[in-house]
Amino acid sequence: MINLILCGGAGTRLWPLSRALMPKQFVKIFGEHSLFQRTVLTNNDFCSEQCIVSNAEQYFLAREQLQQVGAEKTSFMLEPIGRNTAPAIALACLGLPEDKIVLVSPSDHLIRNAQSYSKAVAKAAKLAGAGNLVTFGLKPTGPETGYGYIEADGERAKKFVEKPNLETAKKYVAAGNYYWNSGIFCFKAGVFLDELNKYAPAMLAACKTAREKAAMESSLVRIHHEDMAEIPADSIDYAVMEKSKKVSVVPCSIGWSDLGSFESLYNELPHDKNGNTEDEQHIAIDSKNNLVMGSNRQITTIDLNDMMVVDTADALLVAPLASSQKVKKLVETLKEKRPDLLHSPQTVIRPWGTYTVIYEYEHFKVKCISVNPGARISLQKHLYRSEHWVVVSGMATATVGDRTVYVSPNESIYISAGSIHRLQNEGKLPLVIVEVQVGQYTGEDDIIRVEDDYKRHE
Repeated sequence: MINLILCGGAGTRLWPLSRALMPKQFVKIFGEHSLFQRTVLTNNDFCSEQCIVSNAEQYFLAREQLQQVGAEKTSFMLEPIGRNTAPAIALACLGLPEDKIVLVSPSDHLIRNAQSYSKAVAKAAKLAGAGNLVTFGLKPTGPETGYGYIEADGERAKKFVEKPNLETAKKYVAAGNYYWNSGIFCFKAGVFLDELNKYAPAMLAACKTAREKAAMESSLVRIHHEDMAEIPADSIDYAVMEKSKKVSVVPCSIGWSDLGSFESLYNELPHDKNGNTEDEQHIAIDSKNNLVMGSNRQITTIDLNDMMVVDTADALLVAPLASSQKVKKLVETLKEKRPDLLHSPQTVIRPWGTYTVIYEYEHFKVKCISVNPGARISLQKHLYRSEHWVVVSGMATATVGDRTVYVSPNESIYISAGSIHRLQNEGKLPLVIVEVQVGQYTGEDDIIRVEDDYKRHE
């Protein structure tokens, strides 16, 4: 069985903790492993390999986190733009044998009960082997209005229903045969593709074309932007599961949460005796039942109850915990007023290392850049800014135009706007520099790549 991990979500409902370049599945909220890593490790027990479907921008982040947990036999399929879950699954299944059993897992969900989950997977694999499309139905722990439901008749799925109002949700829970829709699936690759062809033939045809034209590398498939854009966007539920007559349900209680809001995150984190989430940076005076998540700053609260305080290096969120669903509305406002705060956290992971924005103001920006041993940034130029590099530690190999210069600690080099340049670390220790950008525009999209070791096309 292969584990198909869907990894392209942005996790905007957990902003500012989650950003486009560091979505919630990669944030290490629960100790040493991210949700993505937990998904890989949990499914390693019954899956012999993984296929990661990821946004192209998140590929190197996913690859690094896989290396951290020693995951092997992993392949990638990279999407230049998202077209929802049905095309993502179809594109991956088109590269598999028809009788290969596929376990589809979201990368950003939490599963606490590994033993119950293992039993559910075993049952799902058996049903999938018999030609069924299997969905995991979660036994409700209460009348939740934030999830879709599945009505079951024994093991057969009778009906998929949208997120209900509270009264309807109470009726579903009382009926006993309604389950939360988990977004976890199991089926043979060929069975899914046959059903997709039956109910969404145009989507399958477009997926086949995109897959045939894709750039194929070792354990890596890159779909071209123009081909991905031609694929109709739809979820697996709408495209196939709600229409197919082959859908089975495995009811289960696996300690599941989709962590779709700060309120659900609060319920999963450990609390102190006053109901506040545990955080070493939080000092509470007469404060109860608060979600407090900080970075490096001291957080203090007085007479604060039932609130959420989420503090990152560049953004602070304070709101009643019960209003956590309104973060989605906040994100829509930020798209207009501060889209940069949705894109990346202060420290951004790149395939060659990291950069941290130390300070930014009109017409200039200061960064700390760390380049891994043996790595180098792309050969590039900027139209609107010049750069001044000061080496803090390590030895920099700087290419500027047709010159190659070696820059030692406490030395610097200047790169004028329009100059083709590259920074390289030929040493065995990390190279750390401070970069000062000056110009009319210092956005990250002012990069024209001439040559790139990592085949990025920004």
